[in-house]
Amino acid sequence: MMLKNDLILRAARGEQTERTPVWLMRQAGRILPEYRALRAKLSGFKELVETPELAAEVTIQPIDALDVDAAIIFSDILVVPEAMGLTYEMVEARGPLFPETVKSAADVERLRVADPEEHLGYVLEALRVTRKALNGRVPLIGFAGAPWTILAYMVEGHGSKTFSKARRMLFQEPELAHALLRKITDTTIAYLRAQVEAGANMLQVFDSWAGILNPQHYHTFSASYIGEICAAMPADIPVTVFAKGAYFAHQDFAQLPCRTIGLDWNEDPRKVRPLVGDKTLQGNLDPCALYGSPEQVRAATIEMLERFGPQRHIANLGHGVYPDTNPDRVRVFIDTVKEHSLRMRQDLA
Repeated sequence: MMLKNDLILRAARGEQTERTPVWLMRQAGRILPEYRALRAKLSGFKELVETPELAAEVTIQPIDALDVDAAIIFSDILVVPEAMGLTYEMVEARGPLFPETVKSAADVERLRVADPEEHLGYVLEALRVTRKALNGRVPLIGFAGAPWTILAYMVEGHGSKTFSKARRMLFQEPELAHALLRKITDTTIAYLRAQVEAGANMLQVFDSWAGILNPQHYHTFSASYIGEICAAMPADIPVTVFAKGAYFAHQDFAQLPCRTIGLDWNEDPRKVRPLVGDKTLQGNLDPCALYGSPEQVRAATIEMLERFGPQRHIANLGHGVYPDTNPDRVRVFIDTVKEHSLRMRQDLA
């Protein structure tokens, strides 16, 4: 299917673009009143994720409401451990909870390497429905969690400031950690390849808990597995790696076979660019900047664009948009990216 807007794909490949493409992590969600209206009719988050037609509807909502340059499939990184046999619950106002956790080699042995069509077919169908409904308006992004981040939830059982149980496993039982990471990685590779077959034009790997590891552990227990995932994807599908807090891992990221590196809001792209070669950078406005006045949002966005420069940049936030953000401020951010980045290129001409 021919794309009417392929800016983000060209930017990811390092090609010249007429302006900077823009989208937001968590754009399909609670900032939009149309999402809240749909969610209120359902039993909960998981019903929405597991109903392909509804997931597709939510995926497309920000394309209509915000005019972003890409859609990202509405799903969750924790569908992977569930597909492997470890069920999670999404507790309102608390987040994810695993009633059972991985504690032993026997627990790892009981987990399966999931078959994408059999165990994650609802996500693949949501991609197919979304791709058809988009009809080439913008590219569709598929995603998964990085193996370390998935392990952290499977061992800890819930979100945590320290993930001390998961990190303890790396120190005390590294072989067990690698056995679990192996199954997660094999599942994730098959899952992401199936997402491409179902219609994803590009992929993102989220390493949400990268920043709680020390540099050596990150290299051993995270970056190496992310590298395997990136290398296993089709050559024509750009892959973005977003590792929150991993400011120490740029040497690792430079070697990853991905096209784009996402930066959180604490990183300076002017310092990162020399360390990662010709890779495209994504990010990285502080999500809290969107709480400011329209003038403040505009100024912060322009400052961000100037730091990244006019090429090899995909504009985004430095993390997911917060649920109580005013959609009007999001529109100011998006409109400013489009207007100012176009002006930056015209000034260079």
